[in-house]
Amino acid sequence: MGVDREEEEVLEEEERRMASLLAARQALRSGVDRSRALGRALAREAPRLEEIQARLPLMEASVRPIRAATEALETAGGNIDRALGPAAAVLKVFDAVHGLEPTLLARESLAEDLPGYLAVLAQLEAALRLLADNCGLAAQWLADIVAYLGERKLTDPRFVSDLSDALGRLKEEHSAAGLDAGLLAAALGMLEAEFRRLLAEHSAPLAMKEPDSSTPAAAIVPSRIPPVVVHKLSLILDRLAANGRLDGCSAAYADARGDTVGASLRALGLDYLKETSEDAQVLSPSVERWGRHLEFAVHHLLEAERKLCAAVFERRQEAMPSCFAEIAARAGILDFLKFGRALADTRKDPIKLLRLLDVFDSLNKLRPDFNRLFGGKACAEIQSRTRELVKMLVDGSVEIFEELLVQVELQRNMPPPVDGGVPRLVSFVAKYCNQLLGEPYRSVLTQVITIHRSWRKEAFDDKMLVEAVLNIVKTAEINFETWSKAYGDTTLSCLFMLNVHWHFFKHLKGTKLGELLGDAWLREHEQYKDYYSAVFLRESWGTLAPLLSREGLIMFSKGQATARDLVKQRLKSFNANFDEMFQKQSTWVISDRDLQQKTCHLVVQAIVPIYRSFMQNYGPLVEQDISASKYVKYSAEDLDKMLNTLFLPKPGRPRRAGSFQIRNSGDKITSAMTGLYRSASTLK
Repeated sequence: MGVDREEEEVLEEEERRMASLLAARQALRSGVDRSRALGRALAREAPRLEEIQARLPLMEASVRPIRAATEALETAGGNIDRALGPAAAVLKVFDAVHGLEPTLLARESLAEDLPGYLAVLAQLEAALRLLADNCGLAAQWLADIVAYLGERKLTDPRFVSDLSDALGRLKEEHSAAGLDAGLLAAALGMLEAEFRRLLAEHSAPLAMKEPDSSTPAAAIVPSRIPPVVVHKLSLILDRLAANGRLDGCSAAYADARGDTVGASLRALGLDYLKETSEDAQVLSPSVERWGRHLEFAVHHLLEAERKLCAAVFERRQEAMPSCFAEIAARAGILDFLKFGRALADTRKDPIKLLRLLDVFDSLNKLRPDFNRLFGGKACAEIQSRTRELVKMLVDGSVEIFEELLVQVELQRNMPPPVDGGVPRLVSFVAKYCNQLLGEPYRSVLTQVITIHRSWRKEAFDDKMLVEAVLNIVKTAEINFETWSKAYGDTTLSCLFMLNVHWHFFKHLKGTKLGELLGDAWLREHEQYKDYYSAVFLRESWGTLAPLLSREGLIMFSKGQATARDLVKQRLKSFNANFDEMFQKQSTWVISDRDLQQKTCHLVVQAIVPIYRSFMQNYGPLVEQDISASKYVKYSAEDLDKMLNTLFLPKPGRPRRAGSFQIRNSGDKITSAMTGLYRSASTLK
């Protein structure tokens, strides 16, 4: 039993040693595995270890201040904390600015929600103001603490130098790129682009119609930019102006709106504004359009444009006048003034006087509007050009008017019309002076001369104008006698006087000028017409009737051959005198159709009945003769037809007396006033 016990113990001991050996082997195997894993890990981390090893010198330099005394480090710690606090706050603001960047650079947010975009922009501006107020201070505090560390040698000098360099670079970068790295500039650029886009979308030229008195202004000029768009433009302009970009916005607005108004006006056809000529009559047809277009441009287009400009620049009224002045200039207001000046620069001409008065009247009616729209320094050029034009209109009108009387007097030396018709001067003076004393020219001319006299400290009134015009008419009347004496033929002289006196009577009766001249003056011309008509008939056609006398034919009534010879002689004498007189007077003219017909009727009555009676009584004596055709040339009906064709105006025949001329200040005749005698259609 004892042996068995020992064997059991030996076996148990061996089992324990075997178990320990197995455990040791397992532990060794596990250690080998961990070593291998560690080796593989070390192999993977080798580059990182090398990097750490390379950074050790820098880390060593950064921890060198630790070698300073504890008391010095404790003092420096408080100063460093005070410097880092503002710097940390500035960094938070920088982070906030960076957070605004996606919204401010998104064009969709700008177009869809302008107020929201402007609110974000306001946040950026507030942040930048905060940075502007504190960034420099924080940087200065950091610079001070760096200097503090360097002065007390609490750190390595190289470290202090590196910090100083870093702060310097930071200041340079922010001064060059801005505290927001250009974010505000980019946002403002987008606002400018949106400003221009809104203007472009709502600045198309208007579909214009020719303005007239029957067309309401609202039907011609539609509404411009919708109020909601005006509000957007105003908001954008306010933000851009607050950031120093007002001039750029004003220029963009003036370009867009000025071009729009200009294009709208040009659609009416303003090519005539560029016309130039030395002859006022060439420009005359355009003057009425000029006045109508200028009034329309001022009252409707520019008036509405000024209101629109005031609404857009509501918060920046200081910039509105100069912007509107540029719009008016680009729209072409100066071109209207240039046209007026071109007219004022033409040769002196009576028709030019009327056109100058037309232009002055148009400008005078628009004077309150000009003063309101173009007042202030911004419109100085428009004001200056307008004043210059008005002075030229006044001076030119007065100069021509004061020469009229002298020029009428000078026409006495001109030969009268060769056909005895009414001289164009007479026709012109009657109609022209009537115009000057009718509206609107009477009041306008009075005003113009009053202004001109006031510059010379002289008085003038309407009565003086009337007297001056009446003197022109009476001076033309005096010319009649001189012209009539220039004819070598007395009957032609009578025909001329018949013409001119009747012309004055007919064309002045019932007119304002005739009323001022008086009924007695008019009746005198009518009586002169009757007098010269009677003298003309007596001295010309009245001499033919005695040639058909019956004297001597009665006593030879029973001697047919003798009677036939007397009839032949008298018919031969009548025919010769009739042919001579008809041929001569067939070139003469009675200008008035009614007077021509009446005079022809009187001539017919003076001759045809006597001729008819003579031929009825004595014609058979000759008609039976073989040579009857030599003596009986005309029937009574032939004479009637022929005489009724007398005195008809001949187209294209020149009319003398005369070629009105105006002299310049040097008394040299510089331009023939042929406009006096052109188509009467120019005198409306």
